[in-house]
Amino acid sequence: MYICICNAVRETEFRNCARRVSGCAETVLNALGKQPQCGQCLCEAEEILNEERECVAA
Repeated sequence: MYICICNAVRETEFRNCARRVSGCAETVLNALGKQPQCGQCLCEAEEILNEERECVAA
């Protein structure tokens, strides 16, 4: 599934990067070499980011 349609970022790609990069969803997208365009992905991306960080902390 795509997390960001504008940049064709897949959820798995975002999750993998979220485990390595600190910061917000926009920072993770930047680490993938992408910039948010329409911004509709950011809410869901933040939720995924929080899920991944909870898993790492556990």
